[in-house]
Amino acid sequence: MSQTVTDFEVHDIRFPTSEQLDGSDAMNPDPDYSAAYVVLSTAPAHGTDGTDIEGHGFCFTIGRGNEVMAAAIEALRPYVVGRPVPRTAADLAALHRELTHDSQLRWLGPEKGVMHMAAGAVVNAAWDLAAKQAGRPVWQFLAEMTPEEIVSLVDFRYLTDALTPDEALAILRAAEPGRAERTERLRAEGYPAYTTSPGWLGYTDDKLVGLAKEAVADGFTQIKLKVGGNLGDDVRRLALAREAVGPDVRIAVDANQRWDVADAVKWMNALAPYDPHWIEEPTSPDDILGHAAVRAGQPVKVATGEHVANRVVFKQLLQAGAVDFVQIDAARVAGVNENLAILLLAAKYGVPVCPHAGGVGLCELVQHLSMFDYVAVSGSWENRVIEYVDHLHEHFADPTVIESGRYAAPSSPGFSARMLPESIAAHRYPEGPVWQARRTTEEDDR
Repeated sequence: MSQTVTDFEVHDIRFPTSEQLDGSDAMNPDPDYSAAYVVLSTAPAHGTDGTDIEGHGFCFTIGRGNEVMAAAIEALRPYVVGRPVPRTAADLAALHRELTHDSQLRWLGPEKGVMHMAAGAVVNAAWDLAAKQAGRPVWQFLAEMTPEEIVSLVDFRYLTDALTPDEALAILRAAEPGRAERTERLRAEGYPAYTTSPGWLGYTDDKLVGLAKEAVADGFTQIKLKVGGNLGDDVRRLALAREAVGPDVRIAVDANQRWDVADAVKWMNALAPYDPHWIEEPTSPDDILGHAAVRAGQPVKVATGEHVANRVVFKQLLQAGAVDFVQIDAARVAGVNENLAILLLAAKYGVPVCPHAGGVGLCELVQHLSMFDYVAVSGSWENRVIEYVDHLHEHFADPTVIESGRYAAPSSPGFSARMLPESIAAHRYPEGPVWQARRTTEEDDR
């Protein structure tokens, strides 16, 4: 029986993480991790085996403005409701192009910002739906496609001066012979991870040291610290972290766009004696030449990507030799399709991909992209790690699993994006009981 997308629900979901300063950094001191969340319903509502065949997707925000994100997703309803449920690469490519090529909606970017992220949420929900139809997790669903099908998913407009379809096809064909072996190794060993959980800027020194030691005991070989508030504080905190984990554990640092170029160079030269593995987002994510100058002006490697708006900016960062690590984000660009373009660009330039995660559900999503990259694109996890943050996973039906500092390969069909109904009900903003109770407390305090 053919299936159709019959409904399109959008929810404004927020978690009050600012209360414990989880997620705090120099640019974002009090985030409330949030998701503008979309559910694609189908008719018939279940497959022949009775399994759920809804599609789930979302955009990550940090609180205020999540209602704007939800409204942007809602504006895409006419493109989805009433159309056949996507099943193939051709279906998913067609939907991606329709959502990102609409001339009037595109004007709001073009191909950047709230509208582009909204398209990504819907595209990702469609991938969740298609992979469930196939009975595969998204990483496997993708990795079992032919090189030709994968190339057909990518929008190469604006990329061909750096990567042509033929070059992308050659990269994928070169990786094809080892796919089966890498799939088995991935299932057996998992994918390397690092954790940011010890390093939030609002944490005390004692909490930082304790969590850093716990991370090493749990098998992580890399942690990350937030920096950029005060140079003296950062030197002290990095020294404490280095003493806590020893010389062999990597410590990345993340400025969250706090600095001008000269400040970044000065700051990182001061932190360099403590051997930071990379400096993440040292300046504006749009400043390609600024990143190149930071990379040239101090000894620490440069990483960026969680706020990079689209494949074109990634292309320029790679062309300019401005980054040592590409940090894709599953919910920033226009979904799986555009992230495929970025993975292929990184493979062409030989730059490792180390995704941004954390947030609400970002670990759940991006693990699929890195695992696909390992199996079918780069064929390597050398110098590659996925970020991990240890909160909010309990709100998902198929949460991320970390074993000895590595992501276990998801086995459930879909994109691991389904949020539990009770979590949606409790955290819906502003009417959910979590937010009603918080408002009552604030009124009592006044």
